[in-house]
Amino acid sequence: MSSTRICPEWPQINKSDYKGIWVYVEHQNGVIKDGSLQLIGKARELAAKINTDVSAVMIGHGLGDLVKEPIYYGADRVIYVDDEALSVYMPHVYSSVIVNLVNKYKPEIVLFAATKRGRELAPYVANTLRAGITADCTDLDVDVKTRDLDQVRPTYGGNILAHIRTPNRRPQLASVRPNVFPTPPRDVNRKGEVIRESLNNLPKPNGVLLGVKSVTKGDSDLPPVEKADLVVTAGRGVSGPEGVKLLIELAKALGGTIGGTKKVTDAGWLPTDRQIGQTGKTIRPTVYIGVGVSGAIQHIFGIKESKIIVAINSDPNAPIFEYADYGIVGDYRQIVQALLELLNSRRQTVK
Repeated sequence: MSSTRICPEWPQINKSDYKGIWVYVEHQNGVIKDGSLQLIGKARELAAKINTDVSAVMIGHGLGDLVKEPIYYGADRVIYVDDEALSVYMPHVYSSVIVNLVNKYKPEIVLFAATKRGRELAPYVANTLRAGITADCTDLDVDVKTRDLDQVRPTYGGNILAHIRTPNRRPQLASVRPNVFPTPPRDVNRKGEVIRESLNNLPKPNGVLLGVKSVTKGDSDLPPVEKADLVVTAGRGVSGPEGVKLLIELAKALGGTIGGTKKVTDAGWLPTDRQIGQTGKTIRPTVYIGVGVSGAIQHIFGIKESKIIVAINSDPNAPIFEYADYGIVGDYRQIVQALLELLNSRRQTVK
């Protein structure tokens, strides 16, 4: 006979008290992050299976009409806190707000996009609530009988998928990689409830915690890899920074952006925020062009949602050709130069 052991230091809960699916909606400069919108769409799908509703949680200052946006993307309700003390993101403050809201409303599932902020914030919340959390999920499902969240994430270098459940604790928390789910269509005719909460006694920064003095944007004139419709990706086969510069020229000529494999960002040829793969960004462009990319499974994980995959490699046996819709074998310098010349000639013709 099996028995379930529960940590005696954790407060006892009644699982039946917890209902509904929540999505923490991350926003910056008046724009909601795509990863949060994608999660609303997935939450809508899960909610239909267990006959429950979807709530979006927003925190900040001067939110205005932005609080209506989650409803247009599928949320039934928006619960938000708008306070001057929340004008700058501080994880211990934001997590305190979420914990207070969770304790009041008791959702059974809380989802975060696995952005830099989400990866930091979700563990704060889970630890305070003494709840289980699975980080960097790539898929979600729900058991209609137990209402347990099936949290799927790669492990052992991406070679297998782990299915993780939290059967004895509520809420169930998970962070999900952006771009693994599509963004639902925006429907301004959708109606929903908007609830403003006011919380007192927000924690204040002290001498131990660091505060944010200013935020400086990077100087890159190319969009982030997760936002672009065309991504040129540098692999170790480009041999160095000069090769990356050539690919940046190609990306600009095609109206796209530049990304890199882990080997490229580890070498410092591109910043880490342009890394694509299991430990980097997941992308869903219309066109992905991998140059000098071998095709390790960890990288393929981040590009498999691309509509068209083009591979350029001097090795005809490179694994990436197994995933490519179009493959070109040869010296990437010659191929890229030829593409640049073709693009330039077409521009001249148009003029």
